[in-house]
Amino acid sequence: MRDMKPTPTADSTVHSPQTVQAVLTLYQQAASPEFFDQLGAELKLHFHHGVYTFVVVIWLMIVQRLHPKGTLLAVVQEAVRQLPPGLVRRPSKRLREGSLSCHTGGYNQARQKLPQEVVERVSDRIFEQLVAGAPEARPGLGRRLFLLDGSTLLMPNTPQLAAAYPPTSNQHGLSHWPVMRVLVAHELTAGLAMRPEWGPVNGPRAVSEQQLVEQAIQRLPDGSVVMGDANFGVFSVAWAAQRHHYPMLLRLTPARATAFRIPLPEGTDCRVDWKPSRWDRKAHPELPLEACLRGRLIVRRVRPSDGSGSFLLYLFTTLTLPASQILELYGQRWNIETDLRSLKQTVGLYMLDCKSPAMAAKELMVGVSAYNLVRAVMQAAARSANLPPRSLSFSGTQDVLNAWLPYLATLPEGPLFQAELQRMLRAVAQCRIYKRGKAASYPRASWGRPRVFPSHKRPEKT
Repeated sequence: MRDMKPTPTADSTVHSPQTVQAVLTLYQQAASPEFFDQLGAELKLHFHHGVYTFVVVIWLMIVQRLHPKGTLLAVVQEAVRQLPPGLVRRPSKRLREGSLSCHTGGYNQARQKLPQEVVERVSDRIFEQLVAGAPEARPGLGRRLFLLDGSTLLMPNTPQLAAAYPPTSNQHGLSHWPVMRVLVAHELTAGLAMRPEWGPVNGPRAVSEQQLVEQAIQRLPDGSVVMGDANFGVFSVAWAAQRHHYPMLLRLTPARATAFRIPLPEGTDCRVDWKPSRWDRKAHPELPLEACLRGRLIVRRVRPSDGSGSFLLYLFTTLTLPASQILELYGQRWNIETDLRSLKQTVGLYMLDCKSPAMAAKELMVGVSAYNLVRAVMQAAARSANLPPRSLSFSGTQDVLNAWLPYLATLPEGPLFQAELQRMLRAVAQCRIYKRGKAASYPRASWGRPRVFPSHKRPEKT
């Protein structure tokens, strides 16, 4: 069931402390030589001084994720042409002479050898630098609010991936594609994404979205508010948020709401004590005997923006805001759906192009870092134009970046660079999301595609 879509207002204007130059050089700051020196000492890593160092490989993987074609050859040309200043501390002989090969073998091997923990640390550092300047979700809340949601990603069918992420099966048999479950947490106002949690959907090591939430909550910034739909309106998720001192706003199913055994007419706003059921204790035997959550249960009749019928919305929250503001906050939950669409379709994470579980993890984290860098540019452009960042198109911003960043990379620091940077931000600010004056007068539908070829069938085992 769809939630109410938010309407951008002037109250959500971003005032990010990041300067324009800092936004575009965010990766260089996060992946500074000093950071990698410290990381190498902690992880006991050996750094070589060739072309494809860790800092260069992660940068090229980000560029590859944002590139329209997204091939290895396309991003190797970035290194052949010219790497951005500041990424190479000591240029190798091939870079100095301009004799770097266009073949992709060296870059591909460097991607495979890149330690997963290095990608994790760089991804976390980019997110932490950006979210430190993110504003509150709404005046009066005084906290950052994170939207929680889950999704699935597909991968090529290789023996390693099929063993780690078994394909789904049904009455027709086993499907072809290995499936990964991911849990994302996105900051409400600017759409910044924390490094996701992931695991298999099927098999003996399958994980649920609720299990992944309990892991992700531990990494949220201090003082954050957690918001989720009915899939996360369960006691275990609420208890995990409470244990880490995060206020919460969770939607409950009618069955879970009626379990409080109190009258719930429309307009209800009362204090409740939420205790685990016997099913909660069976699934989570580690819960203490005295486990109890004190909060508010709010019931309101709402009408979704898609034109469907009204229904009663049940919300459990530990926030002290008026019920009208609580309802307005939850009405913005739909933003996580469009964020997931940007991650999966625009950034290209719907199908991870890799052959091993380790490479799948690195591609996922780099994809989220690329998404965050685009969000950072949107945030800077919105601030310059006095607009809400979510009023800008993510896809349009990515198109502007793909056109401008190769050119900006060739300019030295100075007045010309800053002037061209401002031109690019003005172009981003013009990528406004079209706002319909009225609802569409025709039903949404799609044409079916003809089936020219028969479907693949797995050979029966003998």
